Amino acid sequence: MSSGLNSIPDNVRRIYLIAVCGTGMGALACMLKDMGFQVAGSDQQVYPPISILLKDKAIPVLEGFDPDHITAAYDLVIVGNAVRRDNPEAVRMRELNLPFCSMPEAINHFAGFGKKSLVITGTHGKTTTSALLAWMLFTAGLDPTYVIGGILKNFGTNYRVGTGEYLVLEGDEYDTAYFDKGPKFLHYAPTAAILTSVEFDHADIFRDQAAVKNAFDSFISKMPSQSTLVAFDQDPTIRELVQDRSCRVLSYGTAAGSMWQLGNHTATPPWTHFNVIKNGEPWDCLQTRMIGEHNLWNALSAIAVADVLGIERSSVFMALQTFEGVKRRQEIRGIKNGITVMDDFAHHPTAVRETLRAVKSFYTSGRIIAVFEPRTNSSMRRVFQQEYPLSFDGADIACIRKPPLLDKIPVADRFSSELLVSDLINRGIDAHFFPDTDAVIDFLITTAKPDDLILIMSNGGFDRIHERLLAAL
Repeated sequence: MSSGLNSIPDNVRRIYLIAVCGTGMGALACMLKDMGFQVAGSDQQVYPPISILLKDKAIPVLEGFDPDHITAAYDLVIVGNAVRRDNPEAVRMRELNLPFCSMPEAINHFAGFGKKSLVITGTHGKTTTSALLAWMLFTAGLDPTYVIGGILKNFGTNYRVGTGEYLVLEGDEYDTAYFDKGPKFLHYAPTAAILTSVEFDHADIFRDQAAVKNAFDSFISKMPSQSTLVAFDQDPTIRELVQDRSCRVLSYGTAAGSMWQLGNHTATPPWTHFNVIKNGEPWDCLQTRMIGEHNLWNALSAIAVADVLGIERSSVFMALQTFEGVKRRQEIRGIKNGITVMDDFAHHPTAVRETLRAVKSFYTSGRIIAVFEPRTNSSMRRVFQQEYPLSFDGADIACIRKPPLLDKIPVADRFSSELLVSDLINRGIDAHFFPDTDAVIDFLITTAKPDDLILIMSNGGFDRIHERLLAAL
């Protein structure tokens, strides 16, 4: 059911997706095409990598939202959470009385039937952890299905239709649809789940940290008593949330009392070596190409779930060695004249800080030039104005672009890139403000030197800055 409004018919053949180019919606569209459905959709301001996936699957993507795109020939319409009630296509859908549902409802119905769900939740690390767990299952021969908010380099897609019993899902706390304002992850009933972190984010949806905490509380409360929750021990909010739960709770991190502990770890590029401790006893020494302590915590949580599922240690070891990561997560887009250009999805202050901390340990020969575009509904608001200055200590040079979509935000609530630059300079960081992407590129091509790392952080396409910068270098 779609919040009591509609049901998914049994004889669906033709499916239309409104806002099909979102990461999750794009994955769902491709998955449905692979399952034999006729699929089409619409969106605006389309950019890679999802646009490429859809094109490769020969899925028609209509530009913009036009009521004429929606016809009675469609058996089902799937509505993305970016779609408002007054969207012209949503209006026409209701006028035609077409069956409709949200993305997580469609995933449950078409991909989740008969599967055991493994749901990865948390403010940070969901995509990487989901991807690694899916790769562990695949390496172990369990042929998983997955829907994840990033492109897995090992597969070249952010979805997979497998024949095995497990479905790996990135559990998003963001709202489901205009007709269902609850978090997406409330639609899933996990056999096992991971909770990586609980911090304030999505300021357009949640009013404060308490509201975020309540969302995760609802998720844990809905977990079946026979399920397992793997929870990060370093997060005080998580420690509160997991008290007196009916499901089985296993903790991971560095605390002495946790079942799974991260031991000594060293960076010897291109590898990170780390020790894993289970119940106070050495479990194994592993290696991965992922960098940063935060990624080792992600790996530890996936290891814990793999152990719960009975996956052999040798398969875990092999998966960690061969895991190629996720596009837009510390992804090297190119190297020109000795200058490395890296793409990362970091936008929350914690993610920016940990990403810079991670690359600092691997790129020691030159400078770290951090390029940041505040583009999310939270980062364009002043809610993190005081936190961001503390996030760039790992950068030798910080380039801060003016938020590109500020007209969406009330004037009194807007984030100030100029103020961030001023605060960074006061902290002794060489920081610069830029009104647009062209100005950023002009600065970088005259400033970057061989051995420098240019770390570009944004959750959007950033005006194709990566390709344009590499061409200009």
